[in-house]
Amino acid sequence: MNSLGAATGLFTVIPVPAFEVDRRLAARAMAAFPWLGALLGAASGAVLWAAWQLAGPLLGAMLGLALLAGLTGAMHLDGVADTADGLGSRRPPDEALTIMRKSDIGPMGVATLVLVLLVDAAALASMPSAVVAAVGLAGAAALGRLAITLASVSTRSARQHGFGALFVGVTRPWVAAVTWVAVVGLVLAGAWVAGGQHAALAAGIGLAAATLAGALWSRHLLVRLGGWTGDTFGSLIEVVQAVFLVAFALAA
Repeated sequence: MNSLGAATGLFTVIPVPAFEVDRRLAARAMAAFPWLGALLGAASGAVLWAAWQLAGPLLGAMLGLALLAGLTGAMHLDGVADTADGLGSRRPPDEALTIMRKSDIGPMGVATLVLVLLVDAAALASMPSAVVAAVGLAGAAALGRLAITLASVSTRSARQHGFGALFVGVTRPWVAAVTWVAVVGLVLAGAWVAGGQHAALAAGIGLAAATLAGALWSRHLLVRLGGWTGDTFGSLIEVVQAVFLVAFALAA
């Protein structure tokens, strides 16, 4: 299984041939994760652009986000909701992790899930044009997953077993650095093509804001819970996406 195929099988509902996952393949999938995000975001951005032309910005934004959630099985939205329930309980780390592991969702998770989607949709609908919004969605999807690639350099896992534990510590620092440069370059170049120098500058501001928010959120999760889980990885994706979109929209 190649890297992109492994990432697709692990992080989307898109069918791929069956394969077995070990730490080596997990590392390759993690390196490909941002590029998978860019592809998923591009497909969602195309839907956003088409619906924007036919019915306006809000429906375009909602349909683009719906496709992105559908392709990923809402995995990361589930992660941010579970993380909100765990943190919102104000319980010790072990008890908070137990709450996060449950299949149900509490009021804190519901509120967080609704707010995240509303903020994302409002930011996309506030973009100056449909093509800038489409590029913004693609960039947000790539950057959210880039944050996980960077976070997977850490060796701190909150659990011994589980889906998230498979990816803790699998990425080498030099791979993370090279991937960061490449993905950031792609996002800025896409914004330049979509809206010229002003859009590229706005994307740069969004990138800076998302980087800061991602670093602060990662630190908080590690201090509060003691390490990474699949749910906290998902929450990091959603936080980085939302902050990038809001900052991009405000600057654009």
